[in-house]
This record gives sequence, structure tokens and C-alpha cells, in this order.
Amino acid sequence: MVIALLFFIAAYFVGSIPTGYLLVKAREGVDLRTIGSGSTGATNAGRYIYNKYHDAHRARRMFFAVLGCDMAKGALPVLLALLLTEGDYCCIAAAVGAIVGHSMSCFLDFKGGKSVATGLGTIAVFAPLAWVVSFLLWYLIIHTSKYVSLASIIVFAIAPLLMWAFGASVSQINYSVVLALYVISLHRDNIERLTKKEENKTEWL
Repeated sequence: MVIALLFFIAAYFVGSIPTGYLLVKAREGVDLRTIGSGSTGATNAGRYIYNKYHDAHRARRMFFAVLGCDMAKGALPVLLALLLTEGDYCCIAAAVGAIVGHSMSCFLDFKGGKSVATGLGTIAVFAPLAWVVSFLLWYLIIHTSKYVSLASIIVFAIAPLLMWAFGASVSQINYSVVLALYVISLHRDNIERLTKKEENKTEWL
């Protein structure tokens, strides 16, 4: 339990690294928390760039840069736990630490993103094929509907089923259920806007 707690704490600090905030701050000199949804995730970063420059290619570059960094924040702590320990407990502790850190960063007054990319990064280590299907489905829904939030909600809702289908352990599947509930709960405002048909589309993706 002590080792699992240490992995949780270490992963929390890794997850807390505000990559979206740092990239936009470095390139544009603005605080991403004061723009759009206030999220430090890839969607808000890309949307800011698109609204400022009206350049879809530039917006997509920022989106995927933040997305890749945020996925790595989820994957690397879990991978390290997998390599250094036996069993799922430390890996799951690292996964939980990373997603909590991303959404409640200690470097940003406990604010952050919605842990979509970071959560996908953890799934990539537990069940790589489930991650491939999840990511492709996520992007397909975004491309067709233009709603990142809708894609995220759907993909995380079915993530436990995909984890089961691709041979994840029981504890990993249980983790994916908790992850889905957490990520979807962070999208409650988006769900309300979707039901009212007021959600912003991402035409540049």
C-alpha cells in the first residue's frame, strides 16, 4: 500500500504538469484558464488558436501537441509502475494519480483539464488495442459530429467494454469504470449544453 501511495503521489505531480497552459503561455503569452471554457486541455488550446488566427492547420497542430503531451502524462507513470512492480495496484494508483493531477493541478490552483487525453494514455498501457479502438472512434466521432465533448463521453462510456473485450484484468476494467464516471462527471456542463444544442463545435478538426 505504501508503494502504491508513492506511485499515486508521483503520478499526481506528473499529471499536474499543465502542458496545455505552458504551451499556450509560451507561444501566445496568455493564460488558457481565462479563455473559452477555462480548461487547459487540447480542445480549448486549439480553439483559442483557431479563433485568434482563423487557421485550422495551426489550431490542429496545437491541439495534437497538447493531446500528445497529456496522453504521455497518463501513460508514462503507469508504464513505470508496470515495469517496476508486480500486479495492478501500483499501476492503477499511478493512473488515478495522473488523471486527478491533470484535472486538479497543484500548479494551477487545483484547476486543469477534463482528463480525456490523460485517461486515454492510461488505457494505452493497460490495453493497447482498446486504446487504438477508443482513439480511432473518438476521432471519428469528432470528425463527423464536430463535438469533442460528445466523442469523449461516448468513448469513455464504452471504455470498460473495450477493456474487457481486449483482455484487461478485472481490476483494470474496474478502474476504467471509475475513469469513465470521473471523466463524464467533468463534462456535466457540456452535457447540459449538448442537450440544449448550445455546445460549441470544433469545425477546425
